[in-house]
Amino acid sequence: MTPIWIFPIYPLLIIGPHAAILCKTMSPTTAFDIIIVGFTLQGIGFLVAFMIYASFIYRLMTQKLPSASARPGMFVSVGPSGFTVAGILGMAKAMSRDVPADFMSDGPQAAFIFKVVANWTCLWIWGLAMWFFFVSVGAHWTCFASRRQDGHFSFGMTWFSFVFPNTALATATFAVGEAFGSRAIQLVGCVMAAVLVVAWGLVFGMMVRAVGQKQILWPQTGEDRDEGGFKAPEKSERKHTLSRLTSNALESMKSNDR
Repeated sequence: MTPIWIFPIYPLLIIGPHAAILCKTMSPTTAFDIIIVGFTLQGIGFLVAFMIYASFIYRLMTQKLPSASARPGMFVSVGPSGFTVAGILGMAKAMSRDVPADFMSDGPQAAFIFKVVANWTCLWIWGLAMWFFFVSVGAHWTCFASRRQDGHFSFGMTWFSFVFPNTALATATFAVGEAFGSRAIQLVGCVMAAVLVVAWGLVFGMMVRAVGQKQILWPQTGEDRDEGGFKAPEKSERKHTLSRLTSNALESMKSNDR
C-alpha cells in the first residue's frame, strides 16, 4: 500500500485551488457560489485522503518501506495537504470581496472569522504536508546511498512523483507566507520552486536517457512489466513463432502461384 491510492480522489483535491483562481474573474454572486462548492469538494477530497493517510502510516509502522521502484510514490502523500492549504487560503482571501452583506446576518464579519480560522487551520495542515515531505525524503536516503555505491540508477515513471506533488507544497508555502505576512516563509517557497524546476529538468532528462537505453517503453522493461500476470514469451518461443509464421506465409504464396 502506497499513497498512490490517493490518486482516485485527486480531482477533488485540485478543485479548491481552481475555485480560488476562478472566483477572481467572476461577479461577486457567482464567485461566492464557486467558493461554497469549491470548499465543499475540497473538504471531501481531503477527508478521503486523510483516511488513506491512516492506512499508509499503519503500513509504514508495521511493514518495511515500499520497494525502490515504488518509493518515489511516497511523495504523493504531500499533495492532498498542500492543495488543501492553497485552496482554502485562496478562497478565504476571495471571500471578503464576494460574500453577500447579509450572509449569516453579517457578511463582512463572517468573512473575517472564516479567514482567521482558515489561516490557523491551514498552518496545521501545511505542517502536516511538511512532515510527509521529510518522511519521504528520509525514506529515499538509504535508497540513493545504495544506488550511489553500485553506480547504477534505474529510472521509473514514478520519478515524476518527485515533482508533481511537491508543487502543491511550494504553492501552499507561498499561500501561508502571504496569509501571515512572513517574508521568511515566502523565501522558502521561492527556494522550493527553484528546486522543483531543476528537479523536473533532471527527471525529464533521465526519462529521455532511459528510453535511449531501453529501460522504458520497450518489451519487458519498466516497473509494471509483470502487472496483471503478463509475461512476454521467451526468446526461443519468439524465434519458433516467427519461423512458423514465415513458413505459413511461404506456403500460402506457393498455393496462390499454383
